[in-house]
Amino acid sequence: MNPANSILLSPADNVAVANGRIEIGAVLPGGAVATALIEPGHKVAIKPIVAGEAVVKYAQAIGRATQD
Repeated sequence: MNPANSILLSPADNVAVANGRIEIGAVLPGGAVATALIEPGHKVAIKPIVAGEAVVKYAQAIGRATQD
């Protein structure tokens, strides 16, 4: 079972995808804790991502963070 209704698509990713509603306080892959309600299909950072850093999903950079 994946923590907090989420899927980590690759070990290289720094985001997971919510496959169900994630409530505030839920533990995410990597031990991060949800600080907001996350709806299914949304990405969620599983570790800190600083502004300008690549957002990685499917082991590929899919964009850059615009804020910390």
